[in-house]
Amino acid sequence: MLLLIRSLLLAVLLVLVFLLSLIYALFQPFHRDNVHRIARYFGKVSPLLGVKVIRRGQEYLPKDQAVVFVGNHQNNYDLFIQSSMVPKGTVSIGKKSLVWIPLFGQLYWLSGNILIDRANRSKAIATIENATRKIRDSALSVWIFPEGTRSRGRGLLPFKSGAFHTAIQAGVPIVPVISSCQNDIHLGRRKNGVVIVEAMEPICTAGLGREDVRELAQRVHDAMQKRFDELSAEARRLGQSAAV
Repeated sequence: MLLLIRSLLLAVLLVLVFLLSLIYALFQPFHRDNVHRIARYFGKVSPLLGVKVIRRGQEYLPKDQAVVFVGNHQNNYDLFIQSSMVPKGTVSIGKKSLVWIPLFGQLYWLSGNILIDRANRSKAIATIENATRKIRDSALSVWIFPEGTRSRGRGLLPFKSGAFHTAIQAGVPIVPVISSCQNDIHLGRRKNGVVIVEAMEPICTAGLGREDVRELAQRVHDAMQKRFDELSAEARRLGQSAAV
């Protein structure tokens, strides 16, 4: 019964956070810093989920340079786990269908994120080209989940090439952001352990062309997979120590 009550209270609180964030976005729709500011609010929810989030590598989050961020996408908790790592002047690229999700979809759109129609290849390519122009002309960083879908406990899935095409065409570095395994998070539970989120050292794309996209994607995937395994093992040890 206590678990049910806690879950209901948490659900109400999350709806309230969404509503307040939506009102905020309505007053300055599509502003380049909306995602950063709203993400900070969502980042504060993690303790209420019973999760201790350890953030590392903030020195690799650029303040005056556009980059392409690539993050691993595990589940809906990424909204609260990875969000506090989003710097100013950053938007994400997400599938067009997200806009139809109540509250979240409207907030995602009004925040200035870029919607991509994956079912239409020509439109998807045009969206990537538009993102590339924004990176070059407006010094706007873009956050992409190159797995293309949530892994749901399957580790790090293969990467799609869009993020790497974008970085190479824009001539900007790639900054991987990896979060440790979140399989043990259960809504309503008071203690859900530790999750480590880490921004990794930027990867230069200077001098690379289209022919290098696949190799670059695999190189980034291998580096993130290795770090994912290391951080997940460390997070489990820290979580077990805290539970003793």
